[in-house]
Amino acid sequence: MFYKLPEFNYYKPSNLKELLELIDKLDDYKILAGGTDLLIDMRIKRYEPRNIVDINHVKELEYILVKENKLHIGALTRLQTLIDSKIIFEKTPLLHEAVSSMGSWQIRCLASIGGNLCNASPAADTAPPLLVYNAELVLSSRIGERVVSIHEFFKGPRQTVLNKNELLKEIIVPILENYGYSYIKIGRRNSFTLSIVSVATLLKIENNVFKDVRIALNSIAPIPIRAKSVEEYLINREVSDSVIEDASKRVLYDISPITDIRASADYRRRISIIVVQDSIREAVDYLKR
Repeated sequence: MFYKLPEFNYYKPSNLKELLELIDKLDDYKILAGGTDLLIDMRIKRYEPRNIVDINHVKELEYILVKENKLHIGALTRLQTLIDSKIIFEKTPLLHEAVSSMGSWQIRCLASIGGNLCNASPAADTAPPLLVYNAELVLSSRIGERVVSIHEFFKGPRQTVLNKNELLKEIIVPILENYGYSYIKIGRRNSFTLSIVSVATLLKIENNVFKDVRIALNSIAPIPIRAKSVEEYLINREVSDSVIEDASKRVLYDISPITDIRASADYRRRISIIVVQDSIREAVDYLKR
């Protein structure tokens, strides 16, 4: 059920320094970027913050840059901007493919990559590709910055390592070469849908042997995860259908799905094996082109 938005104080800082000083002083606040999640959460009374901090005028948080073979993405960068970026398409094609699966054009023009991560939904679509890229996140506060691995960022549904006076400033993504990739998303519709399960895969093959394998999933655990059991099984094994089939079954050791309005836990277990297998095969096929 939707309710009228509660009353709140509204702040609109114009630069990063002003923003960090502001959130250092406020106790009960929420950051407003695209608002595609926050405004809904406020209407259903999941959150009732006394203060809203609108960061849409802080242009220092909106950029895509390449430095020393790493991609630097400002947290306020819109999802549609990522899709339209030639740099993203060429340097991190897996991220490009995952973002292209998200929402409608109207939503993507509002929603930001930082908001998708900080909302910390188990179904966050940007999380699986960033997990397999081993991305790093720059967290900023008035007193300085710290860098954390994305593997350490999520603590639970809607929970992250961000302190009260911190915000996500930047996502750093290593640029990889000679990797096959695949992104598969299963939802209740073909598009504009939340995932029942999504799988991102990056892998490198040398002499028909798996040398590096990275697989991440969302919507099948309290937080987006890496499928370590599958990865470890594949490393240094020859590429074959039987090896891929055996490895995919091991995803059951990594996941802990729940039943919700989108799918049952049993369905998620069964479909996870299938999509992991399909994703590995797609990534292998990519390297054969």
